Amino acid sequence: MLRPPDELRDLVEGYLAELAFTPELGGLEEALRYPLEAGGKRVRPVLSLAVGEAAGAAAEHVLPAAAAVELVHTFSLVHDDLPALDDDDERRGRPSAHVAFGEATALLAGDALLAEGFRLALSYPTPMVGRELAQATLAMIGGQHRDITGDTADLAALHRLKTGALFSASVGVALWVAEVAEGEQPAWRAFGDELGLLFQIVDDVLDGDGYAAAHGVEGARRLADEATRRARGRLEEIPADTSVLAEIVAGLAARTA
Repeated sequence: MLRPPDELRDLVEGYLAELAFTPELGGLEEALRYPLEAGGKRVRPVLSLAVGEAAGAAAEHVLPAAAAVELVHTFSLVHDDLPALDDDDERRGRPSAHVAFGEATALLAGDALLAEGFRLALSYPTPMVGRELAQATLAMIGGQHRDITGDTADLAALHRLKTGALFSASVGVALWVAEVAEGEQPAWRAFGDELGLLFQIVDDVLDGDGYAAAHGVEGARRLADEATRRARGRLEEIPADTSVLAEIVAGLAARTA
C-alpha cells in the first residue's frame, strides 16, 4: 500500500526530529537543528520515499537516504544565506542561521550538515547512494558558482545544476536503495529531471525571477505546463504504480495558478 505525500512528509519530519548527530559536534548541534526545524515543503525527501515505495522498497528503509538529501539541501540554504553569497537575513519567516548564530557558526553548521548527510548516505551496503549524492552536491555547487559569477546566459543549464541535480539525486538514491538495476533506471531519472525543472519554474513564477523574468509570468507558466506534461509522460513509461508520484507532480503544478 503506497502512502500519500502527506504521510511520507510526516515520516520525514519524525525521522529528522529524532536524528542523532555526531556527539563530537557538541554545542554546534543547536545550529544544525535550527535550519532543519524551520519547516519547508520537504519535497526532495518525500520524492525519495515515493520513488522507493513505487520501486518496491519500504519507505523506512529509504529514510536515511531521503534525510541525507534534505541535509545536503539544508546545508546549501545555510551557506547561500551567508553575506558572502546571497546575504539573506531571513529564511522561512525567521532569522537566517548566520543572523541567529553568527557567520562562523553558520559556516560550520553548514559544513556539519553536509558531512552528516554523507554519513547517512554511506550507511547502506552499496556505495552508490553516497556517489549519487556526491555528484549532485558538486553539480549544485557548480551551479551556485555560475550564479554568483554572473554566468547566467544558459538559464536551463544553470538550473539543471543548481536545482535539478538534487532532484535527480532524490530519485537516484531511492533507486539504489530499492536495488533497481541501472539499466532499468532511465525512465525514473528522466522523470526526476522534469520534476526538478517544474519545481524551479514554479518557484520562479512565485518569486518573479529566473524563468518568469526571462519569459514573463505567462510564458513561464506555459513552460511549467510543458514540464508537467513531460513529467506525467515519463511516469507512464515506468512499469510500476506511480500514482503517488503523479500526486507530487500535480501538487507542484497547482502552485503556478
